[in-house]
Amino acid sequence: MASNSAPSVKWIQAAAGWLPFADAASADLPLSRLLRLALFQVSVGMAMVLLNGTLNRVLIVELNAPAWLIAVLIAVPLLIAPFRALIGHRSDTHRSVLGWRRVPYIWFGTMMQFGGLAIMPFALLLLGREDTFTLGIISSAAAFLLTGGGIHTTQTAGLALATDLAPEDKRPRAVALLYVMLLIGMMFSAFAIGGFLIDFTATRLVQVIQGAAVLTLVLNVIALWKQEARNKELTAPSRETPAFGTLWRAFINDGRNARLLTAIGIGAAGFAMQDALLEPYGGEILGLSVGATTGLTGAWAAGALLGFLLSGRSLTKGGDPLRIAGMGLVAGVTAFLLILFAAPFGSVAMLFGGATAIGLGLGLFSVGTLIEAMSIAKRETAGLALGVWGAVQASCAGLAIALGGVIRDGVSSVAMAGDLAPGLATRASGYTTVYCIEIVLLLAGLIALGPLVGHHRKSGNEDAPVPFGLREFPT
Repeated sequence: MASNSAPSVKWIQAAAGWLPFADAASADLPLSRLLRLALFQVSVGMAMVLLNGTLNRVLIVELNAPAWLIAVLIAVPLLIAPFRALIGHRSDTHRSVLGWRRVPYIWFGTMMQFGGLAIMPFALLLLGREDTFTLGIISSAAAFLLTGGGIHTTQTAGLALATDLAPEDKRPRAVALLYVMLLIGMMFSAFAIGGFLIDFTATRLVQVIQGAAVLTLVLNVIALWKQEARNKELTAPSRETPAFGTLWRAFINDGRNARLLTAIGIGAAGFAMQDALLEPYGGEILGLSVGATTGLTGAWAAGALLGFLLSGRSLTKGGDPLRIAGMGLVAGVTAFLLILFAAPFGSVAMLFGGATAIGLGLGLFSVGTLIEAMSIAKRETAGLALGVWGAVQASCAGLAIALGGVIRDGVSSVAMAGDLAPGLATRASGYTTVYCIEIVLLLAGLIALGPLVGHHRKSGNEDAPVPFGLREFPT
């Protein structure tokens, strides 16, 4: 028996070391219930793959839509993210005679996500016809806005519900498990959607997107069913609640936060500018199919998952969160160098390696800056600090995505007109220009982050190793 139990103990210790959510379950929140709740993250990951991966490739390459227009459409949902802090605050202070705080927001977000995906394929097909192009822009913007708003509302309230259900000591690990489920959902969705769209037709596109809409509704209903207990005292209309403005002013008066938020914004823009271009780059420059380019999103998600696990292992050993974030920026620079050289070498392997490295770098950068945001937040402003972290990331990412499409189209048109040197006048010129700008942005992020690394905080215990846990992870 002793010989049989020793390997089991070693496996358990290995799981606890590499998977920070391995012991997330508790008597009040068993693993089966926690995994059921995590299904809403799978639906969010599926929608993110559609919005940021499959659709931009299909629209730019198969339907010949301008890259700048698709980049702007993809950026629309991201620009809603600044309101996540307010959504979380409102769900915290929700007044209702029914006694539910999180359920109304999760349900409303689910219906928005379902509605956006339901009308999206028809709206996108209108973009492929000259006589309905204007109507297609309006309806597509509405579909992307609904879907993005649903993603942000559902995810914010869902993660808040997880923190409500989990005991205090298990809460970070429970939320970490939900984030990992998001990445797993993205990976499986990327490969499944790519498989369905190998033989691309307009009818198949409608079937895939509307199937995702129905699956979103089914998964979220299963995730939500009997999860939140009714508590009329907690949602009583007469109770006093803290004002959002008061908490906001207290947070922004801390001068050190400005540099951290600047570094977060620059890094987020550096990673995101290629979001609408990576799959079209693979399709137009390297000749990959729709299914193959959708696999790039799966490679990105795999890299992000690896970054998450490496961050967790480093943080549990007392690693500096900002050093981890800096490592993520360095990984990002390496990733874009690989992607730049994929075109002249005609290497699909380099392209997929670069996509994986982008996810790895973004995972390290996001977790490192998030943990730093958690460490500088006081208890009464923790939700606000994380909301601001997510708001800065998403807003800068949305702007960068839109600019990336505009720059790609502008440089490509100049190159094809013969206004550049012969060595630069290629179809890849627009893409490579964007990737070079991203390298510069990531280097600028390192410069902004540098003075903060190793900074000693004033309070007594804050120099101790930071225990790993993604409490209320906002993206």
